[in-house]
Amino acid sequence: MRRGWALVPVGLAVAAIVEIVVFVLVVRWLGLPAAVLLFLATSALGVLLLRREGIRAWRRFRAAAEAGRPPGAQVTDGLVGLVGALLLTLPGFVGDVVGLVLLLPPVRVLVRGRVQRAAERRMPSMVAGDVFGPRRVRVRPGRPRPSTSPPTAGPSTAGSPPAAPAEPDPPSPAIEGEIVDRDRPA
Repeated sequence: MRRGWALVPVGLAVAAIVEIVVFVLVVRWLGLPAAVLLFLATSALGVLLLRREGIRAWRRFRAAAEAGRPPGAQVTDGLVGLVGALLLTLPGFVGDVVGLVLLLPPVRVLVRGRVQRAAERRMPSMVAGDVFGPRRVRVRPGRPRPSTSPPTAGPSTAGSPPAAPAEPDPPSPAIEGEIVDRDRPA
């Protein structure tokens, strides 16, 4: 089991305790009938948004696929919207706040980028290119790699044996992607 997955049960237990504490605080602040009504209203809103986000994500995915564009951005955007709507349907006010924040466009763009990068790291580069389009790579200036081939000999003398042919450098692994150099003007 990976290290991060071992913390999931602990995180869920902490989240449940936090939700119970927040619910008790809301009941003390608004009263039980108002807290239950607010609880039911956010769940109903979550169900409506879950349906809307699901349909919207499917339509955007199909439009991208029909246009021949990589559908990865539409899939990750739809995934973030669906998670936000799902958090609204689940019981708890903290989850409702997180779900509403995930549905805000600036936050959604930020989270979508992180989800996309995480997905790209976990899939082969050929698949990532098909799903998300050309990858952007940062180029940092560095020192050139020293050559492993022997220097070429000057003019040969009549009595010396001919120089052995120089072996070419071994091929470097290819990296797929688009090189973006932000330091140079376009």
